[in-house]
Amino acid sequence: RAMAKGYWIVRVDIDDPEQYKKYIAANAAPFNKYGAKFLVRGGQYETVEGGSRSRNAVIEFKDYETALACYKSADYQAAIKLRAPVSTADIIIVEGYDGPQP
Repeated sequence: RAMAKGYWIVRVDIDDPEQYKKYIAANAAPFNKYGAKFLVRGGQYETVEGGSRSRNAVIEFKDYETALACYKSADYQAAIKLRAPVSTADIIIVEGYDGPQP
């Protein structure tokens, strides 16, 4: 049985879109290295319960450990330094589910 995939669930408010583009450019290398696949990247959304931020992403990795390793990598930590001053983010790294469905 294959291991469950790992995911980043990301919600972000961006204060300076031009500076944020530098973060996007910087995160490409670690995302490529760790095999990230965007399932959601921006896109239309509707907040039907609770709070939200203006941009959403769901990023898939081969497993939970790889998702964590990408976040903790030196390359991604360097990218955060470009994002943090110009945005507010909520990022959750979660293990996928591959058990029985209803």
